[in-house]
Amino acid sequence: MQDQSENAALLEQEFCGLHITSPIVLLSGCVGFGEEYTRIQGFSNRDAGAICLKGTTLEPRLGNPPHRVYETPGGMLNSIGLQNPGVRAVVEKYLPALDFSETRFIANVCGSTVEEYAEVTRIFDDSPVAAMEINISCPNVKEGGAAFGNYPRMSAEVIAACRRATRKPVIAKLSPNQTDIAENARRCIEAGCDAFSAINTLMGMAVDIRNRQPVLGNVQGGLSGPAIKPIALLKVHQVYQVAKRHNIPIIGQGGITTVEDALEFIIAGASAVGIGTALFYDPMICKKINAGVADYLRGQGLGNIGELVGTLRLP
Repeated sequence: MQDQSENAALLEQEFCGLHITSPIVLLSGCVGFGEEYTRIQGFSNRDAGAICLKGTTLEPRLGNPPHRVYETPGGMLNSIGLQNPGVRAVVEKYLPALDFSETRFIANVCGSTVEEYAEVTRIFDDSPVAAMEINISCPNVKEGGAAFGNYPRMSAEVIAACRRATRKPVIAKLSPNQTDIAENARRCIEAGCDAFSAINTLMGMAVDIRNRQPVLGNVQGGLSGPAIKPIALLKVHQVYQVAKRHNIPIIGQGGITTVEDALEFIIAGASAVGIGTALFYDPMICKKINAGVADYLRGQGLGNIGELVGTLRLP
């Protein structure tokens, strides 16, 4: 293992105009509004190139009824339902408490209408966040996100409205629960997005056989964790075929728990990798992945992580 300064030279890159020091992005919903993991001894925000804040709407939301989280074989179902204090509270109360010198913070913009997405983006534009992740693909709310994300025309409409509302990079968070993710990506590029997050969670459910009722209070929720990794990997590869023509980077995500997982996503076309569910059982996983990716790059004779992105050799 090399020291952190040597690894940093291998791992740092420009991502849609932002300088990030690690390919790791902590995913929205897993680290609250950026302050939760600072309580864990040994954890440092510097271990992540960026942190996505929890999904935020214009007005406060209480979220879905319980149960909200359920462990599944190889993963986890969650149905939080975008519980949040509203964008103005996030900007006024939570953002001032964050150390913006440690890492990049990315807002996660949610809404039930195109107008709400645009207004939340506009408010975040006048704040220290570095970019906007537009959550057009939330599978655990009954309105808004999932519907927008599953139809290319609607996705593009949301992205275009958010693009007009901010000068900062716009990242489209793509749904796997659709017919043609590559077509959706193409339409989002035309609408002005600067990067992609691929993928969001898959729709799933669980049944309590004792009372024959859904386990989750919202019936359905988002499935994450190792169970979805093969699907996520294919979706990243499909999106990359469109994105590479326009030099649009991708945050690849879905079931990444090891160094090898992260490397697979990068080879398939992801410039950065999102870590989410894995944080719940290994809060220090970022250090391990950073070190492992740097060792791999060194062993392959590569001078920077960018040289590995999209190097998949097709038959």
